[in-house]
Amino acid sequence: MTFSLEDVRLGARAAAEIDRICGWLVKTVRGDLKRRGAVVGLSGGIDSTVVAALCARALGKDAVLGLFMNERDSSADTVRLGRVVAEHLAIPTVDEDLSPMLAAAGCYTRRDDAIRMVVPDYAADWKCKLVLPSVLDSDRYRIFSIVAQRPTSAETITARLTPAAYLQIVAATNFKQRTRKMLEYFHADRLVYAVMGTPNLLEYDQGFFVKNGDGAADVKPIAHLYKTQVYELAAALGVPEEIRARPPTTDTYSLPQSQEEFYFSLPYDRMDACLYARDHGVTAEACATALGLTGAQIERVYRDIDAKRAAAKYLHASPAVLD
Repeated sequence: MTFSLEDVRLGARAAAEIDRICGWLVKTVRGDLKRRGAVVGLSGGIDSTVVAALCARALGKDAVLGLFMNERDSSADTVRLGRVVAEHLAIPTVDEDLSPMLAAAGCYTRRDDAIRMVVPDYAADWKCKLVLPSVLDSDRYRIFSIVAQRPTSAETITARLTPAAYLQIVAATNFKQRTRKMLEYFHADRLVYAVMGTPNLLEYDQGFFVKNGDGAADVKPIAHLYKTQVYELAAALGVPEEIRARPPTTDTYSLPQSQEEFYFSLPYDRMDACLYARDHGVTAEACATALGLTGAQIERVYRDIDAKRAAAKYLHASPAVLD
């Protein structure tokens, strides 16, 4: 079976897909949900930008509220590019500072306590991020590590996390996504708006979201699109080049962090290709030829896709109710 990266792309269908999504948004938001508009959390990333642009086109720019929900670990680019998006779309916005709420909930102290399980000297003024070894290198069980940096040095310390430390760090940082969603629903309730989710298909399928955090929404306009396709829509929608050129990041930890080193096995375009190939019966060898990798490496990626998909069943599950 032949396969190429072009199989994942929308190409000439991008404009028609925009029209299809916009028509569906009007029907869903105004018709089915009886909401007046949409709330979108703006991060300056490609996904939230495209969702905001689609909502502005479908519902009108005055019916879309963009939220800036930054906190002490947010990158300067997130703050700046979020405003670039809002100004480009000419939508109203609200600033929400998450830091006091997160501090009151113990987000930072609970995280730092967990980091000190493996880096005893870690202090509140240090920076950090989580990293995961590449799935391409071997079949060994992959274990997260913490990368920590003192404020007085450019050098970093890397320490392998124990299960308890890893779980507490993730549990603590999940406060960030859940607090953002709480604020989105506050504004949605007061305006009678619908809350928009921003995951693309890769994130939605592979569980790259927080349950009852960024995974919660009334509408998810791009959850059926590969991230490659989201970039195509961004170009067709006229999203500024600066936004389209920004590498995907998590913007959860204080050190710069790519989605690849935190969660996915490969850059997004290759992960899209592997996910598409896995779902369309493309052999590992055919996929490997298209990506310039080995069949053994693609087999590892396929197994990782299956494992993440199985784990994501919990994240997708509705509350269990006894009949």
